[in-house]
Amino acid sequence: MKKTISEKILGRHSGREVSAGEIVIADIDFAMGHDGTSVLNIEAFHRMDGEQVYAADRTIMVIDHGAPSPAEGVSAQHQIMRTFAKEQGLRLYDIGEGICHQLVLERGHVVPGDLVVGSDSHTCTYGALNAFATGVGSTDLAAVMLTGKLWLRVPETIQLRLRGTLPPVVCAKDLILYLIGDIGAAGANYATVEYVGEAVTSLSMESRFVLTNMAIEMGAKAGLMESDTRALEWIGAHSNKRPQPVYADADAVYREVREYDVTNLEPQVAKPHAVDEVSPVGEVEGTEIQQAFLGTCTGGRMEDLRLAVETLAGRRVHPDVRFIVAPASKRILLQAMQEGIVQALMEAGAAVITPGCGPCVGSHGGVPADGENVISTANRNFKGRMGNSKAFIYLASPATVAASALEGRICDPRKYGG
Repeated sequence: MKKTISEKILGRHSGREVSAGEIVIADIDFAMGHDGTSVLNIEAFHRMDGEQVYAADRTIMVIDHGAPSPAEGVSAQHQIMRTFAKEQGLRLYDIGEGICHQLVLERGHVVPGDLVVGSDSHTCTYGALNAFATGVGSTDLAAVMLTGKLWLRVPETIQLRLRGTLPPVVCAKDLILYLIGDIGAAGANYATVEYVGEAVTSLSMESRFVLTNMAIEMGAKAGLMESDTRALEWIGAHSNKRPQPVYADADAVYREVREYDVTNLEPQVAKPHAVDEVSPVGEVEGTEIQQAFLGTCTGGRMEDLRLAVETLAGRRVHPDVRFIVAPASKRILLQAMQEGIVQALMEAGAAVITPGCGPCVGSHGGVPADGENVISTANRNFKGRMGNSKAFIYLASPATVAASALEGRICDPRKYGG
């Protein structure tokens, strides 16, 4: 049949067989907006003379970017969202519930075979569940809210075959930074990036979400993985929806196939101000930092918090470093409290803040000063990303961030674990 996962999912949702490059009008299974975009979605919906959201049970809004509100203008936007959600019967996750991408996953909104859109570029995270998920503009999301459909161009697929097993202390974040550094920020423009191989199947679901989340940082339209036993077990534990896994044909046609052996991969760091400006940690080791941030949709899950505590191992954060920790959701925060992780982090000198996106996008909760260096588990380090265009952001794994917080400078985390 020669079909990729993307071609099969988009064909199923448009009611015909399709190939890369074709334009389709597809039925959307699930849609999401957050407080950084939802007011624009709502305004566009009204401009289209919208009266009722097409599928209120399959559309959610999340307040996570400015949560709790840091300013009166943000509060006004939140009020618009709450009013609209109540009028339309939409599920709204309010302040403190967590980051939109974590909530969509842990609350079981998406399953294999789904076609999903969100007015956030990292919506591609859900591709780890074998769903075609992509970010769209506010007007596009409004059209989905109005009609339940959207036009899309079927993307070509780049397959990344990942062999071997990651070494101790080296994380999925190191792997995805390495891949982005090799492929480049525009190397996968409008393509689907499909991750395959034993290096993928050996990863936890939390780690797989990191790989698909950052497909957009290569320019990709979506990141995708096939369903396996681990993924289906994860779905069974989190969702009541029926999964419809989709697998690529053996003779599927790919735009490009790249192979990587991860066996000897070192911890990686993305340097300011580009996600594809990547080097092994040794090349930037010794760079002084003033702030470390553990959180976001690529670094605030349970395995990330556990790894940070293991790295800290009862030590104290360097006195010149502000170590900010934002769990990805309320459920994660509560579990971390039950496991003693929050106490361990705070005793080490960390400041644990409300689950959400604040420091990552620079809306509040840790804006750096002029000239300061920050090491972060976030997915972007563009100039001004954390709220100050005169600061410098380095991206790294939870282990590297925690180790660097201890030393007050970027360092190789392998000296603290094995």
